[in-house]
Parts: sequence; structure tokens; C-alpha cells
Amino acid sequence: MNSLKRRTLLGAIAASPLFSIPTAWAQNAVLKISHQFPGGTATEGDFRDRLCRIFATEVEKRTKGSLKFEIYPGSSLMKVNSQFSAMRKGALDLSLVPLSYAGGEVPEVNIGLMPGLVPSYEVGASWKNAEVGRELNRLLLDKGIVVVSWIWQAGGVASRGKPIVEPEDAKGMKIRGGSREMDLMLKATGAAVLSLPSNEIYAAMQTGAMDAALTSSTSLISFRLEEVSKSLTTGRGKSYWFMFEPLMMSKAIFDKLSKEHQAAIMDVGAEMEKMAFKAAQQDDIDVAAVYKKTGANVVDLSAATVKRWQAIARETAWKDYAEKNENCAKLLKLAEKLL
Repeated sequence: MNSLKRRTLLGAIAASPLFSIPTAWAQNAVLKISHQFPGGTATEGDFRDRLCRIFATEVEKRTKGSLKFEIYPGSSLMKVNSQFSAMRKGALDLSLVPLSYAGGEVPEVNIGLMPGLVPSYEVGASWKNAEVGRELNRLLLDKGIVVVSWIWQAGGVASRGKPIVEPEDAKGMKIRGGSREMDLMLKATGAAVLSLPSNEIYAAMQTGAMDAALTSSTSLISFRLEEVSKSLTTGRGKSYWFMFEPLMMSKAIFDKLSKEHQAAIMDVGAEMEKMAFKAAQQDDIDVAAVYKKTGANVVDLSAATVKRWQAIARETAWKDYAEKNENCAKLLKLAEKLL
């Protein structure tokens, strides 16, 4: 049989509804989940690590072991800032990482850490099914990223000296904001800004290279920043600081899976969101107790103070973001509808 006839016959067989050519990806796969947070167990430790472990166990169970997972905490698989790009290229399967870390590569994603734009967990949770969430999801799919779990976290400010509460308190301080937009707001108050992932904050504060850092309540606990801090401004109750930190998957890898495997991943991912919602809120409360135990000065934000920060953000971060491109302007307008 010549090669043309062989290719024609194989094509006809593959197209038959009664025949399918099994592939390793359609039947079995071991997927890697990477994140920057301290490792633990399914019941102890940073809730983001716990979420990854529970997610992995449940998907494996629902797929009868045909999908398995390896979890790499503490940036043990690859550096934090490489994860988003690696997922886009299909070089990393899944990651739980602050979306804004990819702002230099995809400017639109900085909306995930836009000061003053998300006023509560309830508003953050509503993004998924609102216009802004659908548009953000579309954009990420176009960039090769599948959002598996929508996770929001409030944050606070740990400081080596006085607490940073009002905008005036930040003047002259060296502060880590966490995104371009947070940095723009902080610069407007007279602060000097530093850019580094949350797992590098401890060393920078310990050496005095940094005076204060904004990060999630969970990271304020997990990275033991109370050991190098004398003050904490919490995110409990009210905050101008909410971060989108989803569990994401490479679309290139996702598309290789069977429909059944895809459904299991998305179903379990959605179920994890309730756990994340409760755990993040609990950490906003727990972080205050952790810092008080060390004798740190712990303060909360008032509604009036949050509005002051939001006003600065509108004139700096929001304006700069909207001017980036049409997608950014559109996302911002859609997000403002939920305020």
C-alpha cells in the first residue's frame, strides 16, 4: 500500500465515531502545580498550599487516578515571576500566583491588584460572573491561560517602624506595593517603592532595605513577617487592598486533556472558591492576633481612610491603567460598575 492510500485509510478510521486513537494525554497525565508559598499539608499551613493539595486529591479521585498531581511549594520548581509565562508556553501545568505579577508581560492583568477598585470580598467574588470577569477571562484565554479557581485576598501593611495608616504616613518610606498600580499610588504619597515577590519580603525588611510591605494577610502570617515588624495595619473589616490570586492552568495543557478531565478540573476548581473565601477572611482576623502576640502595634482602617487612599488611586493608578490600551480602559469601566 502506498503512503497516500495509507494516510487516507488512517484518516477515515480516525474519523469514525466507533474508533478513537488513545493518547497519553487523553488517558493519563501527571500535572505539576507550582506556587511560592510555604508547603504544608491538606489540613495545616498556608491555605493556598492547602487548596492546591485538596484540589489535587479531589480531581484525582473524580478521574479515578487517571489525573495525578505533583505540588511544588516555595518556588521549588521555578521562580515566581517565571510561572505565568511558563504556563502560556505550556512549560508549566498549573500555578497559584498573584495575577498582577504578570503585569509587565500582559498589562491588562494589573487590574488584579488595583488599589481601591475592589472594596470587599463579596464584590471580588462577583467578578467571576459579571461583565468584568467574563472580559478578563476572555483576555486570559487569548493569552493561553485558563482560570481554574477565582480567589481574592485582602491585605495589610507590615512595617519595621510606625504603622502606615493614612497616606501621609508613607512619605519617605521604602515600601513594597506589589504591582505597578500600587506603586503609583504609593509614589503619590511620597514613598519610595521596591518591586519583589512576597517570598523575598522577609529578607528585605530584615536587612533594612525595605521599611514596609503591602501583602495579603495570609502572606503576612506564612512568611513570618511579624518577626521583622513592629507595626501592622490589618485588612480586616475594611481595606483598599484586594488582590486577585487565582489558581490557573496552561491552556495548551488543558486543551490536551479529555473533556471529562477538563470538566473535573473546572468543577473542583469552582468548589475550591468557597474554601478560599472563608480562609482569606479568617486570615484577616488571625493576622492581628499573630502580630499582637509579638507586641506589635496593630491598627485597622476606617471607612474615611479607605476613601482617602481610593481618591489617590483614582488620580494615579486608575488613570495610568486606563491609558495603557483599549482593553485596560474597558476592564476598568466594567469593574467600576460593581462599586
